[in-house]
Amino acid sequence: MRLLLLLLSAASLSLSAQGVLTLDSCRTLALQNNKQLAIASTARDKAYWEHKAARTNYLPKISLDAGYMRTNKEISLLSDEQKSSLNNLGTNLTQPIGQAMSGVMLSAEFQQLVGALLQNHPDLAPLVQNLPTQMQQGLGQLAGGLNGAGHEIADAFRTDNRNMMGGMVLLTQPLYMGGKIRAYDKITGYSQQLAEAKLRGANHEVILEVDKAYWQIVSLATKKKLATQYRDMLQKLDNDVLKMIEEGVATKANELTVSVKLNEAEMTLAKVEDGLSLSRMLLCQLCGLPLTDAPTLADEQADDIPVETTDVSAQTDEALANRPELQQLKLASEIYRQKVNIERSAFLPSLALMGGYAFTNPSLTNGFEKRFRGLWNVGVMLKVPVWNWLEGRDKVRAAKAEALGYQYQLEEAREKIELQVNQQTFRVNEANRKYALTLKNLAKAQENLRTAQLGHKEGIITTSDLLAAQTAWLSAQSDKIDAQVDIHVTRATLNNVLGK
Repeated sequence: MRLLLLLLSAASLSLSAQGVLTLDSCRTLALQNNKQLAIASTARDKAYWEHKAARTNYLPKISLDAGYMRTNKEISLLSDEQKSSLNNLGTNLTQPIGQAMSGVMLSAEFQQLVGALLQNHPDLAPLVQNLPTQMQQGLGQLAGGLNGAGHEIADAFRTDNRNMMGGMVLLTQPLYMGGKIRAYDKITGYSQQLAEAKLRGANHEVILEVDKAYWQIVSLATKKKLATQYRDMLQKLDNDVLKMIEEGVATKANELTVSVKLNEAEMTLAKVEDGLSLSRMLLCQLCGLPLTDAPTLADEQADDIPVETTDVSAQTDEALANRPELQQLKLASEIYRQKVNIERSAFLPSLALMGGYAFTNPSLTNGFEKRFRGLWNVGVMLKVPVWNWLEGRDKVRAAKAEALGYQYQLEEAREKIELQVNQQTFRVNEANRKYALTLKNLAKAQENLRTAQLGHKEGIITTSDLLAAQTAWLSAQSDKIDAQVDIHVTRATLNNVLGK
């Protein structure tokens, strides 16, 4: 098919360079340059990429999340009272001890014991005298050490989380999503086929429009030749009548009658030329050519429009197999069947495997450290809908009803296409019969004109009778052209109806 399009493209370019276009070259130019086809082509490309994107849902996804947060206060694991207690730990512990020891040393029993000791050991007097001072110094040093240790403990519990940074690398692998992923895969696949069917249908419509425009130009070009020939015939008759007036065998009324017919012929020729110019513009627009171009068509140069008059039979099976509209409805029906599965999947269990690596600053794995640390994690997530007030059932039923509606549309389209095929087949055969009748009428009109011209020349036929014969001949020629073009248009329409 692509090779055929390339060959047709080359042929169309060569013919266009010569200023002559065939029907095939016009079709090829239209398929290459038509804007509606370009839009349909982009829709097909979009559906293709959406299908590829949907198939990635089978694969694991990796995401990276990171963030930073500044707070005006930090989280404290200790209360203000606990912090004060830890900062004054030595003081709080040694103060009761010092008071207790002072009470002991001031008691009578301690004084008697010290007096007895000094009597037996007078050399200990200096030591005993310095004992309270030494004890106070020792307790002060102990209090200072314990206060420092408590302060360190309080600092160790400080979080300093006013500047928090963190992140996570997460891998998610769907295991079971209720059939949603598979349904989306099928829907996007059907959508891709649907876009291709729409493009094919658009191709058929463009080809039909080009065929109609092409044969319209051929019809008008041939009628232009006919109108020119009829005008020349009237001009000759007008000259003949003038000569007959000079000879006294015709009246001024005869000349006025011929002049009126001649003016009508001139007006008809002007209308045909205007219609031909507009039709050429339409064909140029369909083919993507500048509107100022006036291409000459191959068939308009022929003396007679070639036609095929073989009767055809209704090929319903071929139409049902080839029509893109039917394929579109079939695909739409399948899409809505899959939408039923999607609606159902929303209310079925879903299971996914998850794994990742999380890191924070301050880190939490070794106290509150002002550095990035993290940990690996892996797990399984299961989601089971429990109760939704029968929402799922109602949505599934609605989707089924929609899918059934498209099934009915498909059946109706089949019936209409069968009717179209039979009607268009009848029109083709009717056009053949009409063409055969126009040939018979034309033969009679030509013989009538020949007889009238001879009779007028001999003076036995009036000018009015000759004008009537010329008008009948013109009408028969015009009917023949219409019948020939009608054969081509009805056959082109039949091919469109058959999906060719």
